[in-house]
Amino acid sequence: MNGFKNLTKNIFTVALVILLSMSMAASGSEKLQGDESDGSRAVPVHLIPLLDEEGNKITPLDEVAFPFSPLKTCGGPDCHNVDLVKKGWHFNAVDNNVSPGRPGQPWIFVDRQTCTQIPLSYRPWPGTFHPKQLGITTWQFTHLFGRHFPGGGPGEIDSENPEEIMRSFVSGKLEANCLACHNAHPGQDQAEYAIQVARQNFRWAATGASELSLVTGSAASMPETFDYKMPEALDNPELRPPTVIYRDNIFDSKNQVLFDITRHVPNKRCYFCHSNFDPYAGEKWSQAKDVHLAAGLQCVDCHRNGVEHNITRGYENESAASDNPLADTLACSGCHIRDESSENPIAGRLGAPIAEHKGIPPIHFDNLTCTACHSGPWPEDTTIRTKTSRAHALGTLNVDKSPDVLPRIFYPVFSKQSGTLVQDPSTLMTLTGGKIGPHKLIWPAFWGQLQDEAVKPINIQIVKPICSQIISNQANNTGDWSDLSKEQITQVLSLLAGKVDGKPVYIAGGQLFQLTKEGSLSASEHPSAHPYLWPVAHDVRPTAQSLGINGCEDCHSLSSPFVFGTVEIDTPVVSQTASSKKMIGFQHIDSPYMKIFAFTFIFRPWLKSVSIAAAVIICLVILAYAIKVINHITKKFYGEA
Repeated sequence: MNGFKNLTKNIFTVALVILLSMSMAASGSEKLQGDESDGSRAVPVHLIPLLDEEGNKITPLDEVAFPFSPLKTCGGPDCHNVDLVKKGWHFNAVDNNVSPGRPGQPWIFVDRQTCTQIPLSYRPWPGTFHPKQLGITTWQFTHLFGRHFPGGGPGEIDSENPEEIMRSFVSGKLEANCLACHNAHPGQDQAEYAIQVARQNFRWAATGASELSLVTGSAASMPETFDYKMPEALDNPELRPPTVIYRDNIFDSKNQVLFDITRHVPNKRCYFCHSNFDPYAGEKWSQAKDVHLAAGLQCVDCHRNGVEHNITRGYENESAASDNPLADTLACSGCHIRDESSENPIAGRLGAPIAEHKGIPPIHFDNLTCTACHSGPWPEDTTIRTKTSRAHALGTLNVDKSPDVLPRIFYPVFSKQSGTLVQDPSTLMTLTGGKIGPHKLIWPAFWGQLQDEAVKPINIQIVKPICSQIISNQANNTGDWSDLSKEQITQVLSLLAGKVDGKPVYIAGGQLFQLTKEGSLSASEHPSAHPYLWPVAHDVRPTAQSLGINGCEDCHSLSSPFVFGTVEIDTPVVSQTASSKKMIGFQHIDSPYMKIFAFTFIFRPWLKSVSIAAAVIICLVILAYAIKVINHITKKFYGEA
């Protein structure tokens, strides 16, 4: 009898747990009052209390001014479901259940001392590496790159490193920061946000970046026993703990604060993380502007999302990896190509011109993306170096403005796209891709271990002490590579042997370096040494500046950069500098065939002239015979009459 009771009790407990789990899952996707629109285009006034990370109300009378929590403040009673928001594209990279979609821009870890330049991503994009493979924890990743992401993701994951657990209590978590995008106040300072992240003031970063307060001090200088709730308990009075000073008159009589919140995120909020700069193209004022921005559009007019923040990325067939219903309609073709099968016309929204493409053979649309002709800089004989906010910390304090600073990113590289990836329980499947389009490119350089023909990065903490003995970190102001000789590579690989599981190797400049049985250094090609490319769409050029406007020879000539241009190879290995690769090598097209095909365009004007002349002669001959036939019939008819 007791056994039956226990069995019944266990079944009831399991059922209760399942029901609670289902309830919690449902609440995680439930929209709250602030998430449901009543149809008005007006923006609600956000006069709300500030809440700290424990949900307590902040007032100007508090003995210790705590930083406010964006999640608690914005996710207040019946306001916004922040758990639903955190499932959005900007925050979900660490979620293994999220479809990675088309490969995009990676985070690039650079260390000049070890001659390392490696693309990292929590998304399983081919050609990138998981930060954990390099020995970078989520806390370290946040400290390195939190300057240019709006919190959340790795910034909210508890560290598994015992040495970092106490440090993470001091720094706090880098919460998803709603104000990074939605604060329309001109005082929102993302450069200050980057400073707070560099000081390990994760808990204080959103507060310090807002117009509401000033944050001083540094968590990085605090001992691991520091408690931010009792800063006065510090033994050393010379230490400056993180301190919040709220500005005068921001609290009303009810201790509420006014936020200037906007749904339609202004472009300047996007620019801090998504700027692109060509250091050799001159000053900003002399450079061209994306045609959409010049027409008055904003980034969020195309990159839209609902409360789930599943923002559209804007590439072809994005719906294969996204549940955003607007995914395909907001790609280039959705606005500029008329869909004859649709009853309700979609193309032409926001004043978009309908593309006719008269006279262009249809094969171009099967093999080229829209961006191949319309986006990026006009191709030159050699690719150019470019900088991005995320890779070069653009917009932050004392950023290195040298054009040669690492990492080295080259574009435009006209390459076949690698396709769209969707998450499958067993594998990653390539669904779309294969079209040629413009890309940015980075050549990886790192120390790895070769196992079963696969190369994995070696923990950077193992590599650093060895490289510091052999590679001299030249002090220069260019941020360029430290010179690396083949003799130095041989020495480092020899010292790494036995300290890693596999065979130590070095990847650089598209080659894999390893020691032979005789102890000499050999270089060979390897898939892990291939460059990482990600597609680009901006800046978009107007039709009058698109490829083909000068005729077919823009692409189909023996000197066309689109096919026969040069892609620079970046490497710290001194003996291999100034090397390059032809553009056609990234397009998987036979070079002799393309040269012969391009050569035919030399004679095509002659062929057109000859064809027209022949057609005119044929028409005259036909006309002459037609006149004779008519004359013969006429004579015969009237003669009989």
